[in-house]
Amino acid sequence: MENQLIWKDEYNIGVDAIDKEHQRLFKIINKLFAFGKEEKKSQWACQEGIKYFKDHAMKHFGEEENYMRSIGYPGLEDHRKLHQGFRRKTLPALEAELERTGYSEDAVDHFLGVCAGWLIGHTLMEDRAITGKGMSKWVDLLPEEELEAMKKVILQLVYDMFRLESHVVSDTYSGEKFGRGLYCRLVYGTEQEEEDREIFLAFEEKLLINTVGKAMGIETNRLDTMLVNATRFTAHQFVKRIMEHLPDADGCEIKEENLLTYEKFQDVFEKEKMQASLLFDTGAGYFAYCVIAPHMLEKGAATPIGADNAMAEIGKYLKKRDVPQRKKILVVDDSMTIRQGMKELLCKDYEVAVAASGTSAIRSVALDRPDLVLLDYEMPVCDGKQVLEMMRSEEEYASLPIIFLTGRTDPATVRKLVSLKPDGYLAKYLKMEEIKQKIDAYFEKKA
Repeated sequence: MENQLIWKDEYNIGVDAIDKEHQRLFKIINKLFAFGKEEKKSQWACQEGIKYFKDHAMKHFGEEENYMRSIGYPGLEDHRKLHQGFRRKTLPALEAELERTGYSEDAVDHFLGVCAGWLIGHTLMEDRAITGKGMSKWVDLLPEEELEAMKKVILQLVYDMFRLESHVVSDTYSGEKFGRGLYCRLVYGTEQEEEDREIFLAFEEKLLINTVGKAMGIETNRLDTMLVNATRFTAHQFVKRIMEHLPDADGCEIKEENLLTYEKFQDVFEKEKMQASLLFDTGAGYFAYCVIAPHMLEKGAATPIGADNAMAEIGKYLKKRDVPQRKKILVVDDSMTIRQGMKELLCKDYEVAVAASGTSAIRSVALDRPDLVLLDYEMPVCDGKQVLEMMRSEEEYASLPIIFLTGRTDPATVRKLVSLKPDGYLAKYLKMEEIKQKIDAYFEKKA
C-alpha cells in the first residue's frame, strides 16, 4: 500500500487526552503503511503496530469512556461496545492471520485496510459524536443476543459447507476494501411485511476460488461466469440457512438480486445504517455479511438478476471488472451540483470519486489514492488551501497532482492560487466540454 493517513484539525474533538491518543494511533498506522511493502520490515512493522494498539487500547478507550460518563453522553454503552469489539475481536483476529500466514502480503493488506478504515471512520463519526460534532452510525444494531446467534450460525455454516474454521474480525464492518472481491445484494421479504430486508455479501475473490470453485470442480484462478453463477446460488442457500435460525424471518423469500461494483457497495455504508455488519476471516479469504432493513438502496443502483438475464448480467459484471484500470479522479466540492456534474462529465473515461468536504477528501485519498484531485478552492471549515497544504506536507502525497476548481479568476485570486503551486486551476464557469478537454490534455501531457 502506498497510502498514508493525514491528521487534520477537524479530527480533534476538543478533549486533549483523547486527541493526543488519536494522533498516536494515526502515526503507528502510518508506520505500517510505510513498512508494509518492504519484505524485510513488514513483520516488524506489523508486530510493532499490534503492540502499540494493545498497549494504548485500554488507556485510550478507558479515558474516552470516563469522559463520556462525566458529560452524561447517552451513547456511552454503544460506543463502549465498539471499543471492546475492536480490542477483543478485530485486532486479535488480524494478528492471528498475520502469524498464521507468516506475515504474507495479503495478511498485511488486510491488517492495514481494516485498521485504517476502522480508525478513520471511528474518529470521524463515533468520536466526533461525543461532543456533538457528528452522529453515530451504529445506533440501530440488532440486540446483542440476536447478533451473537447470527454469528454462531454463520460460523457453523461456513464450517459445514467448506470445512473452514472462521473467526469474526469485526462486529461493525464499515465497508473497507479487503482485496479484489465480488459484491452481492439480496432482497428478502414476506407478504405480511411492508418493509424488505437487504443482505449484502462481500467475498474476497481468492475465497470463492478456494471454496465454491473447488466444490464445484471449477478449475480457474480468477472469477469467470461459471464461478459467479455458482457463487450466486451458494449465497442464496447460505442466506436461506441463516434465516431459518432467525425468529422473525419465517416466510421470507428472495425478491431481488444484484451484483454491485465496490463503489456501489461502499455507497451503502456511507449513506445508510446497518442492523448487522460482520466481517469474517475464514483462513482462505475474507467475507462480510451485512443487513439493512427496511429497503434503503437507491432505486436503479443495479440491474435485478432473474432467470432470463442472469448470464447476460454476469457477463456485463465481469467485463466491467476486467476493463483496463482507468485513471482515478477525486472531485472535492461542497456543491452537490458541481460534484454530480463533474462525475457525469468524466465517468465515461475516468474512475471518478467525489467528496463533499476537505475531511472527506483526506479520507478518500488515504484509502484509495487517486491520480488527480480536482479541489474546490473555497469550501467551509477546511478550504482548498488547507487541504493542499496538508497534502504537500506529507512525503507520500507531496507529488499527488492537485488542480483547483474556482469560481473566481480575478487577478488577486489567481495570484493566491499560483502562489500555492498547484498543478493548475480550472474556472467553474467554463463550458463542461472545455473542462473535459483540459483534464484530458493534462493526462495526455503527463503521459
